[in-house]
Amino acid sequence: MRYRWMILLVILVPLSLSALETPVKARIETVLIDPAAITPLHLRPGFISTIRMPEEINSVALGSRTEFSADHSEGEPRYVYVKPITKEPAQSNLVIATKSGLHVTLELISDGDKDPSSDLAVDFLLEYDLPHSFLISASSDSDSTGAGAAEARTRNADGGNRGATLPRSELDEEYAIEMRVNAPSWAHWDGEQIETSLGDIRQLGNRTAVSFSVLNRSARPVEIVPPQIQIAGRKQKKKKKGATVISDQLEIRDYRLSATRLGAGERADGVVVFDRPNFKQSTEKLFLQISQADQVDRPILIHLPFTPPFSGNPAKEEQR
Repeated sequence: MRYRWMILLVILVPLSLSALETPVKARIETVLIDPAAITPLHLRPGFISTIRMPEEINSVALGSRTEFSADHSEGEPRYVYVKPITKEPAQSNLVIATKSGLHVTLELISDGDKDPSSDLAVDFLLEYDLPHSFLISASSDSDSTGAGAAEARTRNADGGNRGATLPRSELDEEYAIEMRVNAPSWAHWDGEQIETSLGDIRQLGNRTAVSFSVLNRSARPVEIVPPQIQIAGRKQKKKKKGATVISDQLEIRDYRLSATRLGAGERADGVVVFDRPNFKQSTEKLFLQISQADQVDRPILIHLPFTPPFSGNPAKEEQR
């Protein structure tokens, strides 16, 4: 009987050591942010998968907390750590939103505690990148967000490509361009904590996109509200007191804003897309409206050309 047990041990011990030495197939991926896309994230019990965003995270929402865990802390504002907490196969979703308003949706997939020698790969690192533009030079490839790369492809840990370049939004391209402007031309406003800079103005189909930056020149923190577009100058006659100037707010279709709270010397970049009317009266003017949260009744009004220039050159800023 003793010899039988010894024979079993001689057979089983090498098999168990072989199983322990079998490496898990790890995968590292980089994908462009696309709010309309769902990114699959392949997980495995006993392993943590890391999600890295190009900017600070505002919120994390997990579908099933009984099957997965998702950890995010202010000490690492761009990272989320995800892992299965059950050895059974499980599936759920995860939504991550950044402070500028970007968001991504992931499909969490865990095939359970399967043999690591199978063909199933685990996503050890998933890095999200901002959409790129041909206007960004290739020398920016070393940037921590990777936003200057010539093109973004999903890639394996061994360097192989998994897919073609992902679709990118024109709005996100304009946003990425504005964030890469190193020294904007700042306009000073009397009595204001902030200075502004107007970037590219482009026609996107039937809509207009305006890029801008805001700088806090004061020693105190400042909070700004989402941008607005105003058309003003139409006059309305009154029976006894002459005429009054009327202003209307145009509908904002979408916008990006890197930050709303700015410390001393800090800068925020943004893009706003709106439906421009087909025509206007000669006395009316179009304005980009930037307001501080504590004085929305005194907005900064930046004059915009009614017809966007073909070159995308900034328009001249005018005081309110």
